[in-house]
Amino acid sequence: MATANAVARKDFPELSLEQLSGIVVTSVSKRAEKLSTAASSIFVITADDIRRSGAASLPEALRLAPNLDIARADASQYAISARGFNSVTANRMLVLIDGRAVYSPLFSGVFWDAQDVMLEDVERIEVISGPGTTLWGANAVNGVINVITRGAQETQGALVGAGGGDHEKRGAVRYGGALGERGHYRLYAQYADRSNTNRENGPPIRDSSTRSQAGFRADWVQPNRALTFQGDAYRSSIDQSPAARSISGSNLVARWNELLPDESRLRAQVYLDRTDRRVPSTYDDSLQTFDVDVQYALKPGTTHTVLLGGGYRTSRDRFENGAQLLIPAEKDLILSNLFIQDTLALRDGLELTLGAKLERNSYSGGEFLPSARVSWRPFLESGDGLLLWSSLSRSLRTPSRTDRDFYSATFVGGSDFQSEVSTVFEAGVRGQPLPALSYSLTAFRHVHDKLRSAEPMDGRLVFDNRIEGTSSGVEAWGTYHVSKSWRVTAGAVALHQNLKPVPGSLDTGIGVTLLGNDPKTWASLRSSWDIGSRHELDLGVRHVGSRPNPQVPGYTTLDARIGWHVTNELEISLVLQNLFDAKHVEWGAAANRAEYERSALLKVVWRP
Repeated sequence: MATANAVARKDFPELSLEQLSGIVVTSVSKRAEKLSTAASSIFVITADDIRRSGAASLPEALRLAPNLDIARADASQYAISARGFNSVTANRMLVLIDGRAVYSPLFSGVFWDAQDVMLEDVERIEVISGPGTTLWGANAVNGVINVITRGAQETQGALVGAGGGDHEKRGAVRYGGALGERGHYRLYAQYADRSNTNRENGPPIRDSSTRSQAGFRADWVQPNRALTFQGDAYRSSIDQSPAARSISGSNLVARWNELLPDESRLRAQVYLDRTDRRVPSTYDDSLQTFDVDVQYALKPGTTHTVLLGGGYRTSRDRFENGAQLLIPAEKDLILSNLFIQDTLALRDGLELTLGAKLERNSYSGGEFLPSARVSWRPFLESGDGLLLWSSLSRSLRTPSRTDRDFYSATFVGGSDFQSEVSTVFEAGVRGQPLPALSYSLTAFRHVHDKLRSAEPMDGRLVFDNRIEGTSSGVEAWGTYHVSKSWRVTAGAVALHQNLKPVPGSLDTGIGVTLLGNDPKTWASLRSSWDIGSRHELDLGVRHVGSRPNPQVPGYTTLDARIGWHVTNELEISLVLQNLFDAKHVEWGAAANRAEYERSALLKVVWRP
């Protein structure tokens, strides 16, 4: 039986660039549209991209997106952001896994040591740099990462995967089958064991980890409707001093899609999520989330496409105080929203999209998030694929529990802390000037207001909203098909930030430092070459500029993958990382930061 990955590999060199650019995305407008017509700075990581990268974890797969700044902080933790404000608690990126927001109200961000998926099941990852708050809500300020897995019908049969190398060992199993005439299911389990990293000056860091995860997905598909149930459970133990921290969680998602007789579409989703994080001598945190989201798409005329909907999320956060305190220790948080978006076809090739969201949260109350976006395909009849677009939007990051409720000997949450606000202008062009070449170029400017500052008061630093500034830059990437069997992809980002306390603020610079640590430039170059019908060679060069505070030197590294399809069912690959230098650092202060050495990982995937 041919597998999805085998088919993807077989078809890759035979696809024209026009077909590849016809990839359908959903993150830009919450409706299916071709990537080539999506008016946004969006990059799509396909299933074949992930397979050929040799990535062993979700954060490593995200390195394929040139618009993301990714730094590994230790064996399990990552700093991931777009357009600045990067930290291990980066709080301006919305991350979704099959429609479920993996969000922590502790700091309005994502704990990357708690996120993973079975990469063989991922269909694509849509990475938007730039605000998505009108559709996706607060905290989608600098971008959206949307991980979308394959339907159960596309993962039938068995799969067994294993990998081992210098620093980690992994294993995974999956099985998919039928449920009657229209239903399909899959079950999976995976395990990972990572060894300690070393400090820059040599001694090991206690950050080794083990992680196990299992889950399922079931789909029932009829001509006009589809129903999905899926869920995951995981447990992880991460070594540290004085004792290991433990992370566990589970989730359950139900999703209904229906095409109505009048050609309108209805989508409803409900999910439950529970996470537990135990950090000895520091804190224990338990978060339970219930989320419901409904959206309705209709075409009231020949020129309008309207999307409207709403959502409601309630989270109960129970924080058992230790060295870090939240007061009150237990809190119920509610987030609700209503939104509408109208895409108006002004004429052939010219569209105007207007949207607005009303959102209410437990800390700052009601918020208004408007946006306007225009796109133009000037040579629609010639079919050359040129797209010009621009947008203006208001986005914000709502207060987190840390901003309001935190209490320590050094820092105190601000009782009046409000949402951080960014007004964002973007302009971009996407095109295909040659049959074998496509590109995307975006210029952006974010004007920030009410960013978090640290104001001295009574011997402590109190969080307030007294930093302002701008973030400006350019993002560019492109793909060139040298031949049917050889593809080259390149991308680069240039970023300039100017952040400073407002007049009257007493912040001495600590607040700006806490907002993130970002390079001015980063770039990547990837080559994917099919050597005959059964062998592959993949090379990836990545450069990241220096970070200012704390200072982290820039680095350039080369990764390589050699793949061999022994049979249609058996694939073996050797992944080599960090080949340009014996070791390099990516994040943190010099005294304690981890460094990453050259490494090798042998992977075997069998689909009997």
